[in-house]
Amino acid sequence: MSLIDTIRKALVPIHREGWPFIAAFGGATILLGLFSTTLFWIGLIATAWCAYFFRDPERITPIDDRLVVSPADGVISAVGPALPPRELGLGNVEMTRVSVFMDVFSCHVNRAPVRGRITRIEHRAGKFLNAELDKASSENERNGLVIESPNGTVVAVQIAGLVARRIVCWAEAGTNIGIGERFGLIRFGSRVDVFMPKAAALRVAVGQTAVGGETILAEFGAAAGTPLVRVS
Repeated sequence: MSLIDTIRKALVPIHREGWPFIAAFGGATILLGLFSTTLFWIGLIATAWCAYFFRDPERITPIDDRLVVSPADGVISAVGPALPPRELGLGNVEMTRVSVFMDVFSCHVNRAPVRGRITRIEHRAGKFLNAELDKASSENERNGLVIESPNGTVVAVQIAGLVARRIVCWAEAGTNIGIGERFGLIRFGSRVDVFMPKAAALRVAVGQTAVGGETILAEFGAAAGTPLVRVS
């Protein structure tokens, strides 16, 4: 492998949604540099962080209809039964929910947890509480996708956080989506909830770090039960 190939593999693509922000940070850095060298370096660090925030790396997603993969990078902050958002019209039957919390250093590109057809997308205005709080699922601004998968209804809910003020979703209702396929992102720090049928056997626990499009959250057709974990 040549040096150029090595450098190319080390560089992570930037999502197109991020370029306007990176340009704004870079412009502000140049202006600050006219007044102070210290401010220039602070602005340069902020610009580098902005570019890092909007990174969009390739992911190796397992193609298996039995699996539910993480829709985002972050930490598993909640696992257990919960009601799906009311606006999605799924009734008052509890489903299994797995929440993935993304901090300001996580990759914020969101990916489909399963393969299927998107039957409904609903956006709801709300608060901007800390996304780690359980009540953020019901009170914060959110955008929900209902996906009819081979194993039943699976829901992915993008939830705005304390800093996040903009939910982006380019998926469309009535279209098919593949497991691990990109469907949106959230600026800057947030959470994604996945609701799935209770028949799915959980494969993650609270506190575990998840990789969007790669980490398996649950599996259909397998023995149920939350896995035991050990912190080492």
